[in-house]
Amino acid sequence: MQVPQKVAQRLQTSLKRFQPIVSSAKARDVNESDTVMIVTDMLSELLGWDKYSEVTSEHAIRGTYCDLALSIDGALQAILEVKSVGTSFRESHLRQAVDYAANQGLDWVILTNAAEWRVYQVQFAKPIGFSEVTALDIPDMNPREVAHIEQLYLLTREGFAKSALSEYRTHHLATSRYLIAAALLEEPVLQCLRRELRRSNPDVRVDVDEIREKLLQGVLKRDVVEGEDAEAAFRALAKSRKQALRASRSRADECCEVDAGEATEKTKDEATDEAEAVE
Repeated sequence: MQVPQKVAQRLQTSLKRFQPIVSSAKARDVNESDTVMIVTDMLSELLGWDKYSEVTSEHAIRGTYCDLALSIDGALQAILEVKSVGTSFRESHLRQAVDYAANQGLDWVILTNAAEWRVYQVQFAKPIGFSEVTALDIPDMNPREVAHIEQLYLLTREGFAKSALSEYRTHHLATSRYLIAAALLEEPVLQCLRRELRRSNPDVRVDVDEIREKLLQGVLKRDVVEGEDAEAAFRALAKSRKQALRASRSRADECCEVDAGEATEKTKDEATDEAEAVE
């Protein structure tokens, strides 16, 4: 991910400034309202949001005000649920923010206590769900570490304007351990593994079912091939396989139509030539 140089410099400088502020607030166990003030300053000075026009605590959702909301040109971008700096997160904290976001049709929820920032994507299903996209620990971040600056960039005003979170989420899903595990168990991949194994041991017979069984029993961890995330990965691959098959058939049909059309044109031309010859 390419972070603009000007943004990267701001992130590095401001991170150094806010790390001792956050650590001190945590040591003093400041209350929630004081934590909201720190978070608002971080959104402005560190992450580049205009705290007078793009950060608000007055956004009402079904008669209830969320802690903070972020917007760009009047369009809501994310809901923030802020807890006191010493509070350990619970799912109930997140669920409230997710409900807020879902009622507004928003994809992004940020749960923070100034020290920890957790970003979730709302899953519009029945029931409404959520999945963690990234998590930041401000006191432990290194301003000189490129990966940490890239993580912070995801929450910046500039990052939201360029849909950085969406791109990051897409890349994360495409390279998730569940999807990689599911891909390893696909027939074409198993056939490739079989060829490689036979090349190194030409006298040993190995079949695809045996390789699949070895992968499931001793190579892949159980949690990447079982459970909801693993099932979702298998479904995603199956869906993409069907789409690829339909696209292939569609191209084949188009080729057949083209060939038939050329043959028809050729027949017409030949008939014309024959008629001219008779005349």
